[in-house]
Amino acid sequence: MVPGIPQPAFYIFKCQQSAPPGMPKPSCVKADDKESQELFQHLAQSLMQKGIIGTVTPIQTGCLNRCAVGPVMLVEPGHTMYVSLTKEKIDRIIDEHIIGGNVVSEFVIPDLMWGDPIAPASMAK
Repeated sequence: MVPGIPQPAFYIFKCQQSAPPGMPKPSCVKADDKESQELFQHLAQSLMQKGIIGTVTPIQTGCLNRCAVGPVMLVEPGHTMYVSLTKEKIDRIIDEHIIGGNVVSEFVIPDLMWGDPIAPASMAK
């Protein structure tokens, strides 16, 4: 391990999936929605401005399979999925969850759409 580089306390996976025009499935980054295109950059810049980018790692991902409630991002540890993101919501999530330690429950995916994880061993053939 290189001295001075901390292990991240959080990983934030931000869906960057963009469906082609005419696709019936919604996507987290929409061609006709400039804010959706800027959310990952806003997340990374906010983490830098607050001086915590060294201990929080933002990661661009493909589809996280919750398209109907996008834009979405997943915070680990905690397995917390935030939905219908805006820049303002991201700011609150950083301040209240990442820095403050309190999940912003009103932005969390409904239990009906998320539920408990299924252990891979229970499904393995």
